[in-house]
Amino acid sequence: MSDDRSHPPYAASAAVSAPPPIPPRTPPPVRDRTRLAIALMCAVSLIFAFQDVFSRILGGGYPPVLVVMIRYWVFAVFVIALVARQPGGLKRAIRTKRPLTQIARGVILALEVTLMVEAFVQLGLIETHAVFSVYPLLVAALSGPVLGESVGWRRWTAIVIGFTGILVILNPGGGVVSMAALLPFAAALMFALYGLLTRHVSRDDPAMVSFFWTGISGAVAMTLIGIWDWQWLAPVDWIWMACLCACGMSSHYLMIRSYELAEASALQPFAYTQLVWVSFLGVWLFDETLRSNVVIGAAIVVAASLFTLWRQRKTSA
Repeated sequence: MSDDRSHPPYAASAAVSAPPPIPPRTPPPVRDRTRLAIALMCAVSLIFAFQDVFSRILGGGYPPVLVVMIRYWVFAVFVIALVARQPGGLKRAIRTKRPLTQIARGVILALEVTLMVEAFVQLGLIETHAVFSVYPLLVAALSGPVLGESVGWRRWTAIVIGFTGILVILNPGGGVVSMAALLPFAAALMFALYGLLTRHVSRDDPAMVSFFWTGISGAVAMTLIGIWDWQWLAPVDWIWMACLCACGMSSHYLMIRSYELAEASALQPFAYTQLVWVSFLGVWLFDETLRSNVVIGAAIVVAASLFTLWRQRKTSA
């Protein structure tokens, strides 16, 4: 008698009774949250605009170093509370491989904020931000000598065009350029240097470490400078100060969240919406004049800056 298991019918029945193969599990699709990040960045720009309004109100009645010092005190408390909730807590945040550079970053940013408050008082919101919008071009120009990065002829052309826009804003042919116009440009230069140093320390320190050192070193530096101008604020001005600090904390938190959801190169163009908001608020609240040369010059600077960011993103890719 032959073995029935050798016949095809048995083989067929065995195949039918065998369990079906388990298909491989596919990972869940990755959600693109760029739209949410863009919405958060637009909200950050709006909050920054109101933050500048409160800074101008307070800067008109008190020394800017005093305003920035109190703001940094609250900011330092916020940084400590936020960092303490992260893995490793404060012990991890304190450990940095580049302490001197981290301290320099925090001091530079604190001084930049002080210059901006002074510029708001002397120039107004609109012209201050129109000149300050040149900072991405300064980042591109300084990335070579500071970080050793290569800057091609296209980006250098955009930098030259952007500085032409600054000349249109300042309108030197219409009279003597005031020294106050140098305040936002110096602030933009300092902010560009701060950004480059941030990229430099990011090679060794995580973002939360840099965030911690930014708040603490800035608070210490402003205390050493501003404590000599201490005076009690009027009761109503404490309300403005509370609004300023609330804007500072909420804007930084939302900005951190937005950068967690999308790349900085995708979000940076939407940060320029702050220029639109401050122009509206400057005209509405402070009766500032939106001069045609400021609009044209700011458009040239923003366009050149966006092109520079696009070239940097394309080169990195």
